Amino acid sequence: MTAARPRVYVAQPLFAEVLAPLAAHAELAVEPVEGRRDAAALAAGLREADAAIVTIAERVDAAAIAGAARLRIVANVGVGYDNLDLAALRAAGIAASNTPDVLTDTVADFAFALLLGAARRVTEAERWLRDGQWQRWSFDRLLGRDVHGATLGILGMGRIGQAIAERARGFRMTVLYHNRRALPPALEQACDARRVEQDELLSRADFLIVAVPYTPATHHLIDAAALARMKPDAFLINIARGGVVDDAALAAALAAGRLGGAALDVFEGEPAVDPGLLAAGHVVLTPHIASASRDTRRAMVAMAVANVLAALGHGPQAGRPPNLVGG
Repeated sequence: MTAARPRVYVAQPLFAEVLAPLAAHAELAVEPVEGRRDAAALAAGLREADAAIVTIAERVDAAAIAGAARLRIVANVGVGYDNLDLAALRAAGIAASNTPDVLTDTVADFAFALLLGAARRVTEAERWLRDGQWQRWSFDRLLGRDVHGATLGILGMGRIGQAIAERARGFRMTVLYHNRRALPPALEQACDARRVEQDELLSRADFLIVAVPYTPATHHLIDAAALARMKPDAFLINIARGGVVDDAALAAALAAGRLGGAALDVFEGEPAVDPGLLAAGHVVLTPHIASASRDTRRAMVAMAVANVLAALGHGPQAGRPPNLVGG
């Protein structure tokens, strides 16, 4: 009798051609419609699965895996994995993986797109033009902030933070960073960056980019007190995760004119956005798309596929998924 093929649950309709290598070894159960799965739908999908590919839109916790007796691995399509309850997965003997590195340069590019867009008031200017308000030229209309020669602060100097620092050289920026640990001297020199304490970073940065992982320790790391330490004409850019920045406190600071502006790709309670941020004219808002280039998103899915194949005992790293997280 032929053994039953393992089943792989895919929680979003990802690139079919990238998922195709799995079909040689497993039965694929791919959700046909994009969207956030409610808890019951996600649990149902995981219940009969031997492996799963999920995105940051799916919260995989103890309740989601309660009936998933066959599940061996949850492969997250994303470098961050705060949507996975690692303790619950570990207790159930289920591996977890992520997709590091492949999105580093794409996210760093987008961080600079946000920085430049906010500094030069690009989205604000476009709205003004599209609304038919450009009736005449004005010398002091929509004045922005120079980026070249400014001081860039990077909060979180992992791979993405380092890639952002590399890009800052082209703008002749002074780069300061804060990390729990300093980079090795050679790497710090390669980034042309200097570590300072967090309070100094907040007080000196003309542009502050937040690039830390989301953990209980970093929840509301940028709160009202942190915002008050920033220069009144400084800009805050968040490409990390919603929850690292206190969005309500940021909205209040912007409304009171205590910051020059902000650019945000991530929000607390996504897809909901704080009404105060929506009302602010000097803010660039994007819907969590920092890694959203076609090549990078395909590479992320391909890495998740490789992790699943390895967990199922196939491919060059059979039995050893290359991107496990959570210990």
